[in-house]
Amino acid sequence: MIRAREVRLVDEDKKQLGILSLAQALELAREKDLDLVEVAPQANPPVCRLMDYGKFLYELHKKAQEAKRHQKQVQVKEIKFRPKISIHDYTFKVKHIRRFLGDGHKVKITIMLRGREKYKPEMAYQVIDRVFNDIQDLGQKDGNYKVQPWAVSVLVSPRKTGGKDAKTKNAPRSEETVQGNDQQENSSSKVK
Repeated sequence: MIRAREVRLVDEDKKQLGILSLAQALELAREKDLDLVEVAPQANPPVCRLMDYGKFLYELHKKAQEAKRHQKQVQVKEIKFRPKISIHDYTFKVKHIRRFLGDGHKVKITIMLRGREKYKPEMAYQVIDRVFNDIQDLGQKDGNYKVQPWAVSVLVSPRKTGGKDAKTKNAPRSEETVQGNDQQENSSSKVK
């Protein structure tokens, strides 16, 4: 597939072999049982490299999988409420919302309406406002309300943190702060 008459050849150890004719480069590739791959077609003359192309594609695939593994997958969790929810059920579900937002997931809050509740969607807005008051430190509204005849829903996304990464958040404490904490514990145990 290489159309140039001459190519700048690089071997499998990334050493330059110089400018060779295409026939010489192909002969060298056959001798070493490798593929001749055009790396930089826009160069003059084009740069070609001797490599095992199948192995190269395999390593690229593995690197892509490794990168994908380290990416954070954001999921949308859904929590459903009713307008006449009991206090215990409400606090239980708000705890789940707080946990999901703390883990970095988005949360879809849905207020289910049935019967006569369908004609009073303001009841659903009151519950949503109450939930927002309880989670305002962790989440923010993401978009507008989605109103359907049987439900009102809204998407909540986690708030951006101060930009601290895991290394600074989990950094080991210095010896001075550890010793200072030990001295405070010792003095408090004497007071008791």
